[in-house]
Amino acid sequence: MEANAAVNAGMSSNTIMIILIALIVVFMALMIYFLIQYKKIARRFDVFMRGRDAASLEGTLSLLLEKVDSIEERDKANKDVLRVFNRNLIGSYQKTGIVKYNAFEGMGGQASFVLALLDLGNNGFLLNVIHSRSSCYTYLKEIKNGQADVVLGNEERTALMQAMKKRDRFFDPDEELLNNEE
Repeated sequence: MEANAAVNAGMSSNTIMIILIALIVVFMALMIYFLIQYKKIARRFDVFMRGRDAASLEGTLSLLLEKVDSIEERDKANKDVLRVFNRNLIGSYQKTGIVKYNAFEGMGGQASFVLALLDLGNNGFLLNVIHSRSSCYTYLKEIKNGQADVVLGNEERTALMQAMKKRDRFFDPDEELLNNEE
C-alpha cells in the first residue's frame, strides 16, 4: 500500500531504490567518519590512562596540588623579599647629575665638577670639587626634598636639576602592589 502511494506520487520503483541506496551510502560514510573520530578519542584516553588506575591518577593529581601549594608559598616569600628590597631601594642613591666646569679662568680641561646623588625622595648631597693649579677643594652640601639650606652656584643647580629630572623606570613608590601588605 505504501509502495502504491509512492508510485501514485509519480515515483517509479527504480527512483525509490536509487534514493534508498544513496541514503545507505551517506549513512555508511557518516558511520565511517564517526568510527574514525571515536578511535582518535579512544587513543587519547588510552595515552592519558596508560598504566594508571583510578588510585594512581588520584595520587598524581594530589602530587600536582602539593606542587601548586609549594609554588604559592615560594611566590609569597618572593613577594616579601621584593617588598624589603623596594623599601631599601627608596633610600638608596639612584638619581645622579654631574656637571664638569672650569672653576678658574685660564684653567683648561674642565677639571672641576659637581656631583649630585639623590634618592627617590630627592634627598642626598652635592659634592663640588674645585680644582686649581696649586690645590683642590671639596665641598659637600646636603639636599632635602630637592632643596639645599645654603646658596647653590650655577653648576650646582644644574647638577641638582639633572638628578631631579631622572625617574626610575622600574619603580614607582606610589605603586599599590609594593606598599600593600598581604
